[in-house]
Amino acid sequence: MNKILIANRGEIALRVMRTAREMGIKTVAIFSEADRKAPFVKYADEAVCVGPPPSSESYLQVDKILKICKDLNVDGVHPGYGFLSENAEATRRFTEAGVTFIGPSPEAMELMGDKLKAKDTVKSYNIPMVPGTDEAIEDIPAAKEIAKGIGFPILIKAAAGGGGKGMRVVENADEFEEQMDRAVSEAVNSFGNGAVFIEKYVGSPRHIEIQIIADTHGNIVYLFERECSIQRRHQKVIEEAPSAVLTPEIRVAMGKCAVDVARSCNYVGAGTVEFLLENNKDFYFLEMNTRLQVEHPVTEMITGMDLVKEQINIARGEKLSVTQDSIKINGHSFEVRVYAEDPRNNFLPDIGTLNTYIRPEGMGIRVDDGFEEGMEIPIYYDPMISKLITHGKDREEARTRMIRAMDDYIISGVETTMPFCKFALEHEAFVSGNFDTHFVSKHFSPEMLDKENNDKEEVAALFVAKMYEEGSRKQVEVLDNKVKSNWKKNRM
Repeated sequence: MNKILIANRGEIALRVMRTAREMGIKTVAIFSEADRKAPFVKYADEAVCVGPPPSSESYLQVDKILKICKDLNVDGVHPGYGFLSENAEATRRFTEAGVTFIGPSPEAMELMGDKLKAKDTVKSYNIPMVPGTDEAIEDIPAAKEIAKGIGFPILIKAAAGGGGKGMRVVENADEFEEQMDRAVSEAVNSFGNGAVFIEKYVGSPRHIEIQIIADTHGNIVYLFERECSIQRRHQKVIEEAPSAVLTPEIRVAMGKCAVDVARSCNYVGAGTVEFLLENNKDFYFLEMNTRLQVEHPVTEMITGMDLVKEQINIARGEKLSVTQDSIKINGHSFEVRVYAEDPRNNFLPDIGTLNTYIRPEGMGIRVDDGFEEGMEIPIYYDPMISKLITHGKDREEARTRMIRAMDDYIISGVETTMPFCKFALEHEAFVSGNFDTHFVSKHFSPEMLDKENNDKEEVAALFVAKMYEEGSRKQVEVLDNKVKSNWKKNRM
């Protein structure tokens, strides 16, 4: 594999290109008109514009991408995450055209991309699952009776997609039909697939995911877990590795389950198996993400492995560079997703220009980003500016290092999620490890950020007043000393 096209943009495109360059592999960037001046475009060995800003007219244009691959003699395509990364049909087309897709097979994508198919696929491996229905709901009255048997509250979930879309919590039988209609409607609008199913609602879960990698020779290993429970709108904001609450025994049990999930669909490449953890001991299979995750850097930091390098080598047909026994946890790592969102306004996107953009530096700090000072945050894509990652010898060192890094990270021109992330990392529940996916609803309100700012301003004002008072007193003392001074008399 001598040349790779990165079918993505921003920080993940740049991150893949850096590893490729270290491996002596040439890179091709594709970009929309909105990304023409982006760092990843400049970093690539070759770059081709694929269309206007909307992703449907650029980054999702498989025909155009295939033509570029042919014209530039591209050997492989790395999809990053999002866009075409879990598109089974696109994967088939790349493969049929003789271009290696750096990821799993389209069959594995299809099995794991549909939550009902995934549940059925892993069933023979005795993977623990949340009690619920195994098939799409067609008979609503019958489903209502099943929900009563499970016990309210229950969760209605879309079989396709994710990100909290097509998901509804039903508190009692009286609202079942209404919430069912809403879930189906949202699933159709979001995924073009109205299939939904029901599960027991796990009231206070933690979101734990296991990173796996698998080669074409039948070797599969797990690279420990990531804790992803700090979320807003069912989407992650802060991740860490390892989890603060998993025992070694639960870690091994979850890891073996994740390997079995990968084995059940003949998985190849890097993937993530997600679980709900209840009461810090009982875990249930949630889904598998058949791609590289946004939060993969925390796993890299605690294992010392380059997951993109592993992906490329696996796509080349090479064996894994590690065995399960050779992988060890080294320290602790956090990742904060820095979004152009306003946490004081329900985390709504805050698009604008990065008037000031100064990255933090120092030991144990990594910034994966795709922007430079003066650039605009495009309205067409996810509003993530960067991923800020820290590593330390233990959780507390990594946590305090992250707080320092956020203080040193200077961004002006847009609101970001950093004030919320700092609030979370300093909160007693987070420090103690006693938190779950409801952290935002339980502990956070926008007024808390204003109160924190007001408190800081008050402390600063008191400090200035004290310094002024002390300065004035010293000045009086100096003047008084001058009046009483015998210098002139002595000189005479």
